[in-house]
Amino acid sequence: MRHLLSIADISKADAISILDTAHELARVSDGAVKKLPTLRGRTIVNLFAEDSTRTRISFEAAAKRLSADVINFSAKGSSVSKGESLKDTAMTLQAMGADAVVIRHSASGAAQRLADSQWMSGSVINAGDGTHEHPSQALLDAFTIRKHLSLGKSDLEGLSVAIVGDVLHSRVVRSNVLLLSKLGAKVTLVAPPTLVPVGVESWPCTVSYDFDAVIPFVDVVMMLRVQQERMTDFYFPNAREYSRYFGLNTDRMKSMKPESIVMHPGPMNRGVEMQVDPSNLSESLIHRQVANGVSVRMAVLFTALTLNDDRDHAIQGLTKEAAQ
Repeated sequence: MRHLLSIADISKADAISILDTAHELARVSDGAVKKLPTLRGRTIVNLFAEDSTRTRISFEAAAKRLSADVINFSAKGSSVSKGESLKDTAMTLQAMGADAVVIRHSASGAAQRLADSQWMSGSVINAGDGTHEHPSQALLDAFTIRKHLSLGKSDLEGLSVAIVGDVLHSRVVRSNVLLLSKLGAKVTLVAPPTLVPVGVESWPCTVSYDFDAVIPFVDVVMMLRVQQERMTDFYFPNAREYSRYFGLNTDRMKSMKPESIVMHPGPMNRGVEMQVDPSNLSESLIHRQVANGVSVRMAVLFTALTLNDDRDHAIQGLTKEAAQ
């Protein structure tokens, strides 16, 4: 795997391999020495043309734990704010010797465009492009679910996941539907009709408009943020009305199965989609998602920047180091 642009581009075996690698890297990260020499001498650029906290910082932490040199590039304060194109920015990074670019961009397809062009020769990792996809978020969500609910299985066969909220504007949901269904989970989207995208019937999932009818039967409840910054029209009357029908409150928590878990990709709008404090919920894995994100993104960078033979040798080394 040279690039990670879309979950549609990777097979089930590829996804499981990344999750297994993340598992080994997580064991190393839990040790006394968290840094590995795997990518020493490589240069990774975090090119973020949109604001980010968790994704940017976790990619930076992941690269540094693999001993790579990291350059953080933000559109604000750079020549992009003066009108510099993606092409010119990419060619500048190529001249600086970047081995990989982690890109977040407001335009859907920006990561694909960068990978398909001849502007640079390094790997391209999609950290979120418009409303299209966010593949590394889906991988860390699958990793979190597998770690807590799969009971030793490599996939998510037999599990049921409800993804609730602003489906229309969410790049996370598109990647999650593709990956979770690919790993064997049954996915149900729950949203107001106005926040369900056209063509959703072709996705490998079912759609419901009744949160209360779905929540008692699922193993995972994944809440989505209402992305007001992307909304150009009125999709629901007000935040109070939305919360009443699609927010996670105490009564809905009580109707969940005892072993079910609650997830959220962040950032969250407290009082809108989350009416309960997740830090006080034993069912909440929201903070574990953040921790798992570093391990999964380490695995993504490791997979993209190492040859197959080198990867097998390195994984054996990781296993030995984790056992010590």
